[in-house]
Amino acid sequence: MLNDKTGEKVPSVSFQIQVNNKWKTLESNSIFAGKSVIVFSLPGAYTPTCSSSHLPRFNELAPVFKANGIDEIVCVSVNDTFVMNEWKSDQEAENITMIPDGNGDFTDGMGMLVSKNDIGFGKRSWRYSMLVKNGVIAKMFIEPEVAGDPFEVSDADTMLNFINAAAVAPKSAILFARKGCPHCKRALDLLAKKEVYVEVVELGKALTSRSLRAVSGNSSTPQIFIGGKHIGGADDLENHFK
Repeated sequence: MLNDKTGEKVPSVSFQIQVNNKWKTLESNSIFAGKSVIVFSLPGAYTPTCSSSHLPRFNELAPVFKANGIDEIVCVSVNDTFVMNEWKSDQEAENITMIPDGNGDFTDGMGMLVSKNDIGFGKRSWRYSMLVKNGVIAKMFIEPEVAGDPFEVSDADTMLNFINAAAVAPKSAILFARKGCPHCKRALDLLAKKEVYVEVVELGKALTSRSLRAVSGNSSTPQIFIGGKHIGGADDLENHFK
């Protein structure tokens, strides 16, 4: 039985991390003391749900969380520091602090260390998220204890709704670009000004003008989509925001 530890202090442990190829000891107190911190913990780096949904959405919503009083967003996994550092780089999760709980000390202290021996993982973390204020757990969202890897309540949107139900999540955008395209730069600047989270995809061997024409009806760049809707080029984007 996994227990909700709302109202309790987070475990006091030390994490061994690598920063610029040098070992460093990070104390849990330095992460949580005097701050409002979101923690989300998951079974393992590079695993499907963790990479496709859990981590990316927290990274995407980081500016909204910051605007609502959150100082830091922490991802905890029973993995070593090398794996966590590479996963952060691979996911481009610049807004997330990766904590390698390699020995499972923090996870065990949270009562969330479970056996994943059936799939060859050994001891791993159950999936959960929590809001921690000055080292004290203000709220926990623990996934239901069912078979498999449930992902129903520990997501970023559920946490945001708890912190501020009126908060508006930014629309996601994708911008198809060519290297050196001045209109692409103009569009990116405007999207940044409007605080729209955008992913840039440059045309190349994997994505050609023919591909761009197939999805947008136009081969010129940029071509911008926001919230699943095709906006068009840089001029169209300016008209959209007008």
